[in-house]
Amino acid sequence: MARLSLRGIKKRFKTTDVLHGIDLEIGDREFVVFVGPSGCGKSTLLRLIAGLDPITEGTFTLNGKSMNDVPPSRRGIAMVFQSYALYPHMDVYENMAFGARLMGLTKAEIEARIDEAARMLRLEPYLKRKPRELSGGQRQRVAIARALVRKPEVFLLDEPLSNLDAALRSDVRLEIARLHRQIGGTMIYVTHDQVEAMTLADKIVVMNQGRIEQVGSPRELYETPANTFVATFIGSPRMALIDVTREGARVGVAGGGSQTLDRMPADANGAFKIGVRPDGLALARGNGGDGFAASVVYTEYLGDNAFVYARLADGTQVGIRTAPGEFYEPDEAVTVTIAPSAAHFFSAADGRRLAA
Repeated sequence: MARLSLRGIKKRFKTTDVLHGIDLEIGDREFVVFVGPSGCGKSTLLRLIAGLDPITEGTFTLNGKSMNDVPPSRRGIAMVFQSYALYPHMDVYENMAFGARLMGLTKAEIEARIDEAARMLRLEPYLKRKPRELSGGQRQRVAIARALVRKPEVFLLDEPLSNLDAALRSDVRLEIARLHRQIGGTMIYVTHDQVEAMTLADKIVVMNQGRIEQVGSPRELYETPANTFVATFIGSPRMALIDVTREGARVGVAGGGSQTLDRMPADANGAFKIGVRPDGLALARGNGGDGFAASVVYTEYLGDNAFVYARLADGTQVGIRTAPGEFYEPDEAVTVTIAPSAAHFFSAADGRRLAA
């Protein structure tokens, strides 16, 4: 069992505050992903959990026991680093055995654990190879296997796929998901890639500038983002945010165009923001009628579908999913409309979600 509790966690490096009071509960066997832009504090938070950096303020407990002053080697936590951190002069077997020897395990116990980890991660053919003889994906699997041999209560993975190409990222992501199902351990995974977060996590923690913006399942964050930051960070292509002014049953955009909406935010009578994903927008050729006047910027053709990016009269750029057979020329005049059921509403002042 591994339940983690973070209460009022703050981290300061000299005069720079990096984390500003993190409160978070992580349940047993959960796969939790910390996601956010570079510099938001997610890797710092992971290092505090691992014990690699001291906590400036606050309390971290594991299964009810304070970990603040417990050294990393005694926390029952294993960390997989972005850079793999393999010993280049050791073969795969020795890399996997190193941490287990420091734990004082017998030779038979170490061999049994290495056999199990190598089988789970399909590393049996590579045990006598040096890291330089392995591909990036194989090296990352060795780093994960080395952590697995220790049988920790908690696995920490710090952007483990960032050094891999797109095809390898997909393969190793599947390996990590399969591994979590097999061992059932608590995993905390750091990434700036929201696609990794959406596909792997039971629970996502969205961070920004040292604070937590929202915690929830991938579906909760996608369908009910708490604010404009989460709305635009989760989902690809990103959600468009359109500044509108309410005019009775219609909403208008500065510079041209308005549309009737059958649902509006309850506590916004003037200006607010409408968030809408590419599936919730429609495109028609020419300007005029119900909708917002726009011009085409460019089109992304992706085989099974396409995205047309258009600029509204106020300069806002929006992405619209279209059929791959529909072609639009750059600067072509178009009209963009919002599907009312797909609209999300946010405050123009602070970006918080507004109830409709």
